[in-house]
Amino acid sequence: MPEGPSVRKFQLLTSPFVGQVVAKVGGSSRKINVNDLNALRLQDSQVHGKNLYLAFVAAEGPLGPTAEEIVLQREAASGASSPAQGGQEQVRAPQTHPQDEEVRELQHSRAELPDAAEGPGNWLRFHFGLFGSIRANEFSRANKANKRGDWKDPIPRLVLHFESGGFLVFYNCRMHWCSSPRADPASDILSVEFHRGRALDALSAPDPVCYTLLDQRYFSGLGNIIKNEILYLAKIHPLTQGSVLALSDLERLLDCAIQFSSAWLHSKLHGKGLHPQIYQKEQCPLGHAVMKGTLGPSGGFKRLTWWCPQCQPAVLSGGGDPSPAT
Repeated sequence: MPEGPSVRKFQLLTSPFVGQVVAKVGGSSRKINVNDLNALRLQDSQVHGKNLYLAFVAAEGPLGPTAEEIVLQREAASGASSPAQGGQEQVRAPQTHPQDEEVRELQHSRAELPDAAEGPGNWLRFHFGLFGSIRANEFSRANKANKRGDWKDPIPRLVLHFESGGFLVFYNCRMHWCSSPRADPASDILSVEFHRGRALDALSAPDPVCYTLLDQRYFSGLGNIIKNEILYLAKIHPLTQGSVLALSDLERLLDCAIQFSSAWLHSKLHGKGLHPQIYQKEQCPLGHAVMKGTLGPSGGFKRLTWWCPQCQPAVLSGGGDPSPAT
C-alpha cells in the first residue's frame, strides 16, 4: 500500500484543484454515491499519514482557509522549520506485495483509531490499497496483459471532472465520508510538528522495534518498505527489543526514519523512484544472504520482513537470550 511519501505526492496532485467546482463525476465505487459530488466545490486537501482527506462544500459556500494556509499561519506564529531533508537519494523499486498481505493490511487499517468524527460530513477520506494511486488530467493505462491475455486499463474508483476542464482520477482506494480528518501531526513522520520525544518513548518499549515502527499512533505514514530500509540503515535486527537498545541507537533509527522518508518524498517529487537496499532483496549491498520472515505480534498483524543477519545481528535481551528470528 502507498506509504506516507506517496500519499503526500497524491495530495500535491489534488492541490491545484482546490477552489474548483466538480462538473461531472464517474467511477466504480460502491462505498459512496459518486453523484453526491456533482456541483460541489473542492474546499481543501489534507494528508495525514497514509490517508488523504478532501473537503467538499456547496459551490456557493465560503471557501475558508485551506490546510496550506493554516500551516503557513502556524509557521509564522511559531517559527517552525521544515523536516530534515537528509538521506541518500533513492531510485525505483518493484512495488509488488503478496495479495494475502494486501488483505491483512486492509483488515488492520480498519482496526486503527477512527477519524475524529465518523459519519456524514463534508470530508471524504481516501485509504489506498495495492497499487492505489491518483492521476491528474490523465488515466492509467495497462502496461501488460492480464492473466487472460487481455490488455485492460485499470478501472478508476472515482473520477472528478472540474469546470476548468481538468480532472482527477482515483484508483484502488476505499472512501468514506467523515465530519473531520483524524489529524495528529505529532505522529506524522513527514510533518514539521512530528514529536521526536514521543516516538523515542514508543521505540524504547520492551517490544520488537519492527512492531513499534508500524504503529501509526507514533509513526503515521511509516509503512513496510520504510520499516525494512531504516532497520537495515541503522544496522538493527528487526526483532530487537527497544528496551535493550542504547538511546544513541534509538536516536539513529529515528533519524533514519525521518531522513529516508523525506528523501523518498523528494525523489518522488522529482520523478525518481526507489532503489531499496534490503526490501525484497536476496542479498544486502555487501553481498550477504538476506533472510525473510513474516513478523508481527502474536495474534496481531504480521508483515513480510527482510534483514541481513551479518549487518543486523541479533541483540541479547535483558535475560541474556538472543532476540528470536524466523
